[in-house]
Amino acid sequence: MSYNKALAVDDRRTVAKPLLAALDIGGTKIAGGLVDADGTLLHHVQLPTPARGSAREMREAVESVLDALADHPLWACVRAVGIGSAGPVDTRAGTVSPVNIPSWRAFPLHAEVTAHRAVDGLPVVLGGDAIAMTAAEHWRGAARPYRNALCLVVSTGVGAGLVLDGRLHTGPSGNAGHLGHISVDFAGRPCPCGSRGCLEGLASGTAISRTAVDSGWQAPAGDTSAAAVATAARLGDPLALRAYDRAARALAAGIAATATLVEIDAAVVGGGVSQAGDILFEPLRRHLAAYATLPFAAHVVLAPAALGTDAGLIGAAALALPALAAAVH
Repeated sequence: MSYNKALAVDDRRTVAKPLLAALDIGGTKIAGGLVDADGTLLHHVQLPTPARGSAREMREAVESVLDALADHPLWACVRAVGIGSAGPVDTRAGTVSPVNIPSWRAFPLHAEVTAHRAVDGLPVVLGGDAIAMTAAEHWRGAARPYRNALCLVVSTGVGAGLVLDGRLHTGPSGNAGHLGHISVDFAGRPCPCGSRGCLEGLASGTAISRTAVDSGWQAPAGDTSAAAVATAARLGDPLALRAYDRAARALAAGIAATATLVEIDAAVVGGGVSQAGDILFEPLRRHLAAYATLPFAAHVVLAPAALGTDAGLIGAAALALPALAAAVH
């Protein structure tokens, strides 16, 4: 279990304040945190996701993260629990079916968390992980100045969420803005979702690695991660640069399509792949300018996410803010 305490937080000052518990469940890690009503992450823990394991192994990993959170003294102040999970999700049924976690299909995550010994009647709110990131960036991050924004998580997969007219737009089932699974290449790679040519299959970290390796890129010391491809790109490797350019082009097509459809003011890009910096953002700006050409779409501001790796937990907490308010009042 990996533990990390937020910097310079005095638990004695915080103990009387109502808090939110947050779970961020993705294809690489399962994280849990304690967040205050101002969006400050006070404490967090995480485990690797057993993404190729059984449903039982996945459930036990979630339970272990909750157990670790519940053992912290601040747990006594928790008044609501927010969950951001890789999707698709079904917020009406309380289930999740993450594309990159094969053992979870219509898994009753809301019910499982609600039944945990420490949750004990607390309200639990479920949403998609990209919707949670969007809530976080609009609450405390780079999307805060904008009434209409698209926020993307580019990591193991590609997810996105929408803020329209100043409000988080989740859709009836909680999947609005699921940009990673729109087709941007009609003859492209088959996708685990069942479709073909999905944006995620071109722009995720896994896809960037695969594109580079398939083109003949030689990974140093066998490291084929997207981060290693980015390092090679910074050194001028043409195959690595081409892999990031292809990913950026797919992202730009998705952002431009969204801007044309719903008229956004900004696109905020976060997730592990965004840590490549200008290796991703320079070709992304260039391709976005080529795709978003209509006057009402051409003004879209492109910005890196501001909350980094904390966005998932802060966003999961943001999803539960209404429940916290109701519990306190």
